[in-house]
Order: sequence, then structure tokens, then C-alpha cells
Amino acid sequence: MSEVIVASRAPGTDPSFPGASGARQFWRRLRTQRAALVAAAFVALLVLVALTAPLLTAVEGQDPTTYHPALVDSARGGVPIGSFGGVSGSHWLGVEPQTGRDLFARLVHGARVSLGVAFAATLVQVLIGVVVGVAAALGNRWVDQLLSRVTDIIIAMPLMIMSLALLAIVPSGFPRPVLVALIIGLVAWGSTAKIVRAHALTLKELDHVAAARLSGWGPWRVARRELLPALAAPVITYAALLVPLNITVEAALSFLGVGVKPPTPSWGQMLTAADVWYQAAPQYLLLPAGSLFLTVLALTVLGDGVRTALDPRAASRLRVGTGRKREARA
Repeated sequence: MSEVIVASRAPGTDPSFPGASGARQFWRRLRTQRAALVAAAFVALLVLVALTAPLLTAVEGQDPTTYHPALVDSARGGVPIGSFGGVSGSHWLGVEPQTGRDLFARLVHGARVSLGVAFAATLVQVLIGVVVGVAAALGNRWVDQLLSRVTDIIIAMPLMIMSLALLAIVPSGFPRPVLVALIIGLVAWGSTAKIVRAHALTLKELDHVAAARLSGWGPWRVARRELLPALAAPVITYAALLVPLNITVEAALSFLGVGVKPPTPSWGQMLTAADVWYQAAPQYLLLPAGSLFLTVLALTVLGDGVRTALDPRAASRLRVGTGRKREARA
């Protein structure tokens, strides 16, 4: 993934990025990709559901933490009473085995945690990666070597093992979703820094950037005025592809029991508790697993569409709904 982005030329060197009209051209290219538009609509709906989770659960009349022991059959080990896992007018998606907690409330509140952690971790990765990558490109040979070696060390660190170790030693009183987002971001910014450095080194050789440096501008003024606007396209593209990866990392950490802790719901935590109920109460496993699968799929398709729209030379890796024939006729 990163190799494709690094290999493409910097947006500032391409006449298809005409400055003021760049946003309009991006939207025009994105509209030709039906799959990306459907994915964008799904992601927007999911974000809306996550933001309005308290309102939706208030309409249902439930919350994600209240136990309903009367709704489960204790004689059968806590299996929900009723059809389809206890689905009713009061519990739209049924209830959780053993506890009787409302599944709809836990699913929509879990979306807030999973999406919030993924977006926050991506923001941390991008901020650190951009700062380190630009500093390495604009610094002298020693600064570039030092930052490049540090970046190589970060990339070589196994993300899951480092996250597990750091999460295990932090006091339990620290807000867990914030901690998970920080650790993912602080451990996984190396690839972003590599991509930013490669693009910044290319941009540094352009005439207008060289002229700005020769005129006496400092490194950070050059970065702010000349490099960062041209780096926006590859950074946005890579960030769009990082979000689904971070969702799966958060789900994996919660599944392993070191991520988000109960009673705060998350999709990974729900999967952890559902692994023994796939026969007696399959909806308890299928709902979070299906939500996680569809979200990662939609974000991946959207990221591919953003990459193709920002860099029209790069053909989409998707074969359905990309509007290739329409683009060829145009």
C-alpha cells in the first residue's frame, strides 16, 4: 500500500492539481466511482449513528449497561428468552446472553468507541509522521540520518506486541479508549513518516521550493508555505487507508482483553464475550462481527476511491463501480 503512494509523483508536480479548482476536480473524479460513493454514504451513516447513539438508545428506552436478568433463561445457562435472541419492541436487536443487556444500545455505543479510537489513532499517526518526515527532508544530513534510523526502529517494532506490553503496565484508572488510541498512534507512525519524507525530498528539488530556500526562508516557513499544501493529497490518501487498519487493531486488542474494558462497549470486546455463544445465540456474535466487517470494507473502498481521485494516474484496484469506461470516454 505504502509503496504505491510513494511511487506516485508529488501532487505539486502534476498539472491536474490546479490549486483553486483542485477540490472540484477531486469531487468530479470521485463521483465517477460508484463503489466509493456508496462506501462514503455508509461511513457517513455510521458516523451519524455513532454520534447520535445516546439519542437512539433513549428512543428505544434502553442503555448499554443495565442488566435485565428476567430476559435470560438461567436454567439454560443464560440464553435469551424469546425468538431471535429476545428481539422485541423494547429490545430492537435482542439482548446479551447471561446479562440481558440491550444489544442495540451496546452496538451503537460500541461504534462510538471503535470509530473514535480509530480516527484519534490515525490523527496521532499523521501528526507525528508529517512532523518527522518533513523535518528529516529539510534537515541536514545528520538530522536526516538520525530521524530515518528512529523511523526504521519504530517500523520494526511489532505493533500488537508493543501495544499489549504498554497497555498491560498502564494504571487501570487511565481512560481506556484514549489510552488505546494514543498507543496505536505512538507505535505505528513510522510508515507515515517514510511516505512524507519521500514526497518532501521530491518536492524540495522543485524550482519554487529551491527559490524559497535561497531567498532566506527558514525550514519551517518553507514547510508551511511550500511543502505542506503539496503534501496534503498523499497524506489524506494514506490516512484514509489507515482508519480501517486501526479499527481492526482496536478490535484485536479488545478481543485479547487488553483494550477497552467493561462496562464500556466496543465491537472487539463484544466479540470476546460472544465466542462461546455462536450456537446458542448467534446474533450476539454476528452483529458485532458483521458491523466490523462492513465498516472496514467501506473504509477500505472509500480510501481506494480517495487515492484514485487524488492521483488520476493510479488506476483503482477495484473492478466494480469505479466508472472506468465513463472516464475513458471523457
